[in-house]
Amino acid sequence: MNILQINSSARTHGAHSTQLANQLSAALLAKHPEATLSVRDLAVTPHPVLDEAALHALFTKPAERTAEQAQRVTLDDVLIAEVQQADVLVLGAPMYNFGISSQLKNWIDAISRAQVTFRYTAHGPEGLLTGKKVYVVLTRGGLYRNTPNDTQMPYLKSFFAFLGMTDVQFVYAEGLAMGA
Repeated sequence: MNILQINSSARTHGAHSTQLANQLSAALLAKHPEATLSVRDLAVTPHPVLDEAALHALFTKPAERTAEQAQRVTLDDVLIAEVQQADVLVLGAPMYNFGISSQLKNWIDAISRAQVTFRYTAHGPEGLLTGKKVYVVLTRGGLYRNTPNDTQMPYLKSFFAFLGMTDVQFVYAEGLAMGA
């Protein structure tokens, strides 16, 4: 079993979401000693934003890409390959201003590629990353679970389902900034 842990906090040290994702990954490794763990820390290695140049590179045929365009597409290809090879994803996702971090949004944009991780059919979109278990560790300073202000869970659930990952479990750590 291949476990891919994605840390999406902007903080490189001391992030609650990273600490809890580390604990969850350690528990999975203890339960499955044959498993391997890869960690992608988006604060340590931030992924570039999806901008006009990146879109142009993605929509240019591979044989016609400039060296710069090929290099930019390769950055996304690496992230896609990590997810394709994973059996289990562990995502540490802190709440920033009622949403996900920009680091996580950049990762989402990078791995969402038509004809690679999803495709459109006559019956609507079809996710191509099936058969994976996803754990999402949500950390929040306040209490947002099951309220209209919890935009993370519905968004991430829809995103993973769009790519074919429907076995998603959310783990909540809330009230972290509310004192003892």
